[in-house]
Amino acid sequence: MPLVSLGIRLSKAIRSGQYLLALAAAQLRFQAQQGLFEQSKPIWVDIGGGTGYNIEAMHAYLDVPNFFSAVFLVDLSPSLCDVARKRFQRLGWHVKVICEDARTFRLADHLEKLADARSTTTDVTEYHSADTNAVHRADLITMSYSLSMIPDYYNVVDSLVRLLAPFGVLGAVDFYVQSIVETTGRNYIGGSFNRHVNWLSRVFWRTWFDCDRVGLEGARRDYLEYRFGTKKILDQRNYRLGGIPYYIFLGCHCQRPFKRTQELLDSVDASCTESPQVIPANGHELVLPLLPEPAIPVETRSKAYKSAIVNLSSNLPLPSTFYQNHQARIHYDEHLKKHTQFNLDYLYAFTWEDPRVDQRLLQIEDNDTILCLTSGGDNLLEYLVTAHPRRIHAVDLNPNQNHLLELKIAAFQALPYADVWKMFGEGHHPDFRKLLVNKLSPHMSSQAFQFWMKNIDRFNSSTGFYDYGGSGHAIRLVRVLARLTGLKQEIQKLCNSRTRNEQREVWSNIRPMILSRTLHWALVGTEWFLWKAAGVPPPQRQLIIRDALDRPSEDPSKHKRLSDATGEAMWDYIVNALDPVAQNSLLSEENYHYLLTLTGRYTRRCHPVYLSPKAHTKLSQPQAFSDLRIHTDELSDIIQRFKPATLTIAIIMDSMDWFDPSSTAGSTQVQALNRALQLRGRVLLRSAGLKPWYVSEFETHGFSTRRVAARLPGMCVDRVNMYASTWIMTKVEEIP
Repeated sequence: MPLVSLGIRLSKAIRSGQYLLALAAAQLRFQAQQGLFEQSKPIWVDIGGGTGYNIEAMHAYLDVPNFFSAVFLVDLSPSLCDVARKRFQRLGWHVKVICEDARTFRLADHLEKLADARSTTTDVTEYHSADTNAVHRADLITMSYSLSMIPDYYNVVDSLVRLLAPFGVLGAVDFYVQSIVETTGRNYIGGSFNRHVNWLSRVFWRTWFDCDRVGLEGARRDYLEYRFGTKKILDQRNYRLGGIPYYIFLGCHCQRPFKRTQELLDSVDASCTESPQVIPANGHELVLPLLPEPAIPVETRSKAYKSAIVNLSSNLPLPSTFYQNHQARIHYDEHLKKHTQFNLDYLYAFTWEDPRVDQRLLQIEDNDTILCLTSGGDNLLEYLVTAHPRRIHAVDLNPNQNHLLELKIAAFQALPYADVWKMFGEGHHPDFRKLLVNKLSPHMSSQAFQFWMKNIDRFNSSTGFYDYGGSGHAIRLVRVLARLTGLKQEIQKLCNSRTRNEQREVWSNIRPMILSRTLHWALVGTEWFLWKAAGVPPPQRQLIIRDALDRPSEDPSKHKRLSDATGEAMWDYIVNALDPVAQNSLLSEENYHYLLTLTGRYTRRCHPVYLSPKAHTKLSQPQAFSDLRIHTDELSDIIQRFKPATLTIAIIMDSMDWFDPSSTAGSTQVQALNRALQLRGRVLLRSAGLKPWYVSEFETHGFSTRRVAARLPGMCVDRVNMYASTWIMTKVEEIP
């Protein structure tokens, strides 16, 4: 069988062709919702369209005859064009089939009255008033397994740049083989999940396809990514057909006019350094000169700004985040070890701090600018629902935590409440794959989209979404213990108790097993459990041990044993956390943290505020997240790049516990906080220690410190009750 025919059949057999069409359709629907096609309907050109199968298949996602003003199929094969004409004649569609070399195809040669209609489009005349051919461009260009079959692909790709409309979308799907080494140093390719093809596969597939003059060399894809800005990229394998590597590329113009050069530079930098200006999704300038700004110190420039400057000065596309429809996510280098250490997974599927207490302590107001850790994203979503802060900066070193936050944001922006509840309330959604591609993708960065395509089964599994990530270890452990100990029904009773007295009675039956010294000696005291399931790093574990050593005891020998027995200290810590919760906080009505841990899902009666119908109404508004920035870096690095005295609140959870007391990193972060906060600005933090070592660092560097909660034995300080103390540090003076 000739490989050309094989390619056509494969495009039908594997999902890649459908993914391309679905992603392109999703982008066009988003643009239509933004009013881009109010003046005139879009134009679609399918390059190398062959028999017209893709155009017919697009009807599953868009009403092709009515959504587009014109559709063109361009192919060099007369026989394939004849098949396409018969197809469209059968369908009754007015698709123009052009048998022509893609290098010489000009849309103006085939448009008649349509040009006059499009000439009134406001966006076109604004950005291309000097370009008389602007109205003769396509809003969508697709290439399905055709780029690899074109010998002179450089000229074809160059012609597509001229053919694409100012805000047009280019989509391509094709086979490829490439080593990750070939993409080293490229920050504009939108992520490299699964891009690497091993040596044996590269040799085999290149040789196989070369037999029919189909080129799989990486230069074809590289040139496409060089000439267009990357909106989405996806690398996949079809293992049912031998593991053939293929990619899906969704791009746009990488060079778009901007009114002023300085506007671009300022807007790029404002994404990270606390400014109300955000770079629009609809513009970049051609090769930009670097404008000197001696008044702005280099250290206050964001990393995204510096990356943009390097790319623009080298005539390269900007990093992919700048071409997205939403500008909340800030560019980061995914290949750095500090990001790859998390092994492509998040630690927390949900946030393990009580936001109700945060609101009570901080009294967030409309003019507050907040810095907080992303974690599971639950708390910052609640801040957006219950308060109206001027801006929120979400920071996490783990890129996957921010991918999770992006998914939650996209769900609110694109889905009805019923779907949001299924995903994050119940932890299951049978149609998650379809939702991700068809509805969520326009609202996500390329890296986040790749991550969720890789983990697409998390919402379809028998156990559910919350069984994954580091926190999923704890949920699975509870399930295993319940099964092994025969306590499954008792745990269900605990979670369904309607009164505290009923809950206390059930807890008395469960407690001997859950708080068994043997269990905690064998499991809870191990480093694996503390880090993988509970997310407790070694420095934080030492704080717990130190408090246990300092606690008065009638048995002097116990102090000696504790110095070598983490399990004993952790047992005391867990008892002091769980007992008061079981006695004072009703799981079925208000304590959704432990309800989720025990059952793997929320209920309609007990869930985070952000999962209420009222919250969905607010967060589904078009501008609900316009004042959110998502940073992927160390907290201290982000803080140091803020303009001085811009933050009013920093909610840093237990991040200070993670620092080694013998290093200067903790002190550096405290100094950075002093610089970034306004006078009387506040830091809210929690600690596993009653008086952690770094309190003195805050006092030394311009803060007054106040412990607002101390979890002593038998006390319940909040619904989680997992931290020994809560602190508010108030900036009272500037430091040099």
